[in-house]
Amino acid sequence: MVKITDVARHAGVSPSTVSYALSGKRPITEDTRRRIEESIRELGYRPHAGARALASSRSNVIALVIPLRTGVHVPVVMQFAASVVTAARRYDHDVLLLTQEEGDEGLRRVADTSLADALIVMDVQLHDTRLPLLRTLDRPSVLIGFPADPSGLTCIDLDFRAAGGACVDHLAEKGHRTIALIGSPPAVYARETGFAQRVAQGFTAAADGHGLSSSVHPCDPTPAAAKELAGRLLRTHPDLTGLVIHNEPLVRPLTEAFQAMGLRIPQDLALTAICPDETAEQAPVPVTSVAVPAEEVGAKSVELLMRKLEHVPVPQSTLIPPLLTQRASS
Repeated sequence: MVKITDVARHAGVSPSTVSYALSGKRPITEDTRRRIEESIRELGYRPHAGARALASSRSNVIALVIPLRTGVHVPVVMQFAASVVTAARRYDHDVLLLTQEEGDEGLRRVADTSLADALIVMDVQLHDTRLPLLRTLDRPSVLIGFPADPSGLTCIDLDFRAAGGACVDHLAEKGHRTIALIGSPPAVYARETGFAQRVAQGFTAAADGHGLSSSVHPCDPTPAAAKELAGRLLRTHPDLTGLVIHNEPLVRPLTEAFQAMGLRIPQDLALTAICPDETAEQAPVPVTSVAVPAEEVGAKSVELLMRKLEHVPVPQSTLIPPLLTQRASS
């Protein structure tokens, strides 16, 4: 194992100078820093996490707060988590994953015990009870999601309102006049989760703008619920020809339910969705969709957090524009 003394010997400096170069506690010349960095690369030296934390008063840990509440689709959430972990490692940080529904208590525990230098918070509600504390914590945070009032916070997410509108625009261009949104589970709407509310707002506003007849239908993420809703939609909206699905587990069951009722896709019913590309591509009929950019959002949230840790100004709001990919379903 390469030690700090090996790096010092290779660079022709003292071990304490190498330590200062790593911690930044004392100034050293640019030429000395360059020699130390070259030696670290050549020898493959990796500072011990505990020693690095002591030297910098940092843990080099990011807390990722993902409360796994009712209605949360875990596979998609884990895509965000994997992206955060991958990006954090590029900055030599580890990730502490917090999945319990702890509200303020969980955030205070992280802050008071110095478990993490900074926080990334997911599943943000419009009137999230965690926001007052996040605005006053002595460590930086980034929200993946937007509350109703983002002032004093740093937020990033897909522009879900625009995503709902993009699906409607696509259906309107294809000539559809009666459309429906199959939305998130009822529990997600009940707690006013931001992304679900914004999809519904974007869907309704775009439909009204095009003069379309539209309706919104929350749905539990089960095949039985999908089958029941498909039947009810055909009974109550016999002129329905276009559908937007914002409920990842229902993309396949809804497609199969409508096909079992004798509808041809896209001839009788066109489908669009807001979901990961692989979900859309693996449906019985590949579905036209707006991708959920988990990798991009996760990586950018870490980048924003690293800049905040270095006291570099960052934008308050970062919205990723939607990208719609047309497939066979429309």
